[in-house]
Amino acid sequence: MEDKYKITDEELIARFQAGDESAFEEIVHRYSGRLMNFAYRFLLDREESEDVVQDTFLKVYQNRNAYKEIAKFSTWIYTITGNLAKTILRKRRNRQLFFFSRLGPEEKDIEFPSTDKLPEHTFEEKYDDKIVQKAIVKLPEQFRTAIILRDIQDLSYEEISNIVDAPLGTVKSRINRARLRLQEELESLKSK
Repeated sequence: MEDKYKITDEELIARFQAGDESAFEEIVHRYSGRLMNFAYRFLLDREESEDVVQDTFLKVYQNRNAYKEIAKFSTWIYTITGNLAKTILRKRRNRQLFFFSRLGPEEKDIEFPSTDKLPEHTFEEKYDDKIVQKAIVKLPEQFRTAIILRDIQDLSYEEISNIVDAPLGTVKSRINRARLRLQEELESLKSK
């Protein structure tokens, strides 16, 4: 990805660590859209994605001195966002399991929270994007993460390797397998 900024992300976080609040504002400006897109691809919920991005920036603000220039700043911030999104997904699964385990014979009319998203909560306007998004969501988490980071966020294999904490060969394999599974899923959705 071509860097269109004169000041690197690493220089910005260093300025912020030194007390320059405007550097944090620039970080928010640079990353809010990308992180929103990333979180949304996991959660398919605009409000939850906004919460994840807001929590990401809060964590960056509070833990600014935790960042060390061992890895790229983008790797650090995407890792935070990915972990927060995965936490929400785990909570969703646990909430659904809890409701089902508590269902007794006399409780037939329990309302379960809908997992369907209303049209006003989606970013994609095109039907094709919706089909692709449905297919991505059906991928196992490790494949979903890899394909979102590579094909949607356009990150390098090295950055993805650092974010998911997996060897480069594993990342490449996951991306290839994710693309194959995505293609299979798209074919099955198309035939429905």
